[in-house]
Amino acid sequence: MPKKLRITYVRSAIGYSSRQKRTIEALGLRRLGDVVEQEDTAVIRGMVNKVQHLVEVEEVGHEAA
Repeated sequence: MPKKLRITYVRSAIGYSSRQKRTIEALGLRRLGDVVEQEDTAVIRGMVNKVQHLVEVEEVGHEAA
């Protein structure tokens, strides 16, 4: 099972470019405090890298069920 990234929206995108706002939306984040889990892929890593000043990221391994 591939790793996941837990992404938390921690800083407002007000005052930042519309590209960064759209990146936040594309990650599935809607409002401050939102947390989403995304697959750890190069595409998601690139998106997170572009808005790293607005989000916190932690790697989540697969949990045994």
